[in-house]
Amino acid sequence: MVNQTSFLDILFWTLWISIFIAFIFLVIRILVDIFRDKTTGGFAKTIWVLFVVLLPVLGSIVYLFARGQGMAMRDLEEAKVQRAAQIDYTRGLMGEAGASSEIKAAKELLDSGAITQAEFDALKAKVIG
Repeated sequence: MVNQTSFLDILFWTLWISIFIAFIFLVIRILVDIFRDKTTGGFAKTIWVLFVVLLPVLGSIVYLFARGQGMAMRDLEEAKVQRAAQIDYTRGLMGEAGASSEIKAAKELLDSGAITQAEFDALKAKVIG
């Protein structure tokens, strides 16, 4: 008798493989969080790492229940720092490029004769501050 694999078997295998890959990502994420935590000492980090590596399912569940809220807070703080850095970077680009590009455009208008020297000086003073 020939063993035939049904479509349902393929779906179940796909599901289990997806769950396994997601679990691997979760364990890696937990290990990264263990080392990122500045409030936990070295001995406690060692115990957590051994627990998560030696008993991954139980260790992950216990870590998420015991330290999950702190993990979320560390993620939130990191996101805030990254957002602030992005805002500062963007403001720096806009401040430099914005003022200089407006003065350059006003200078081109002055050179073409579209505006007078007094209008150029007024635009320049407005842009500079």
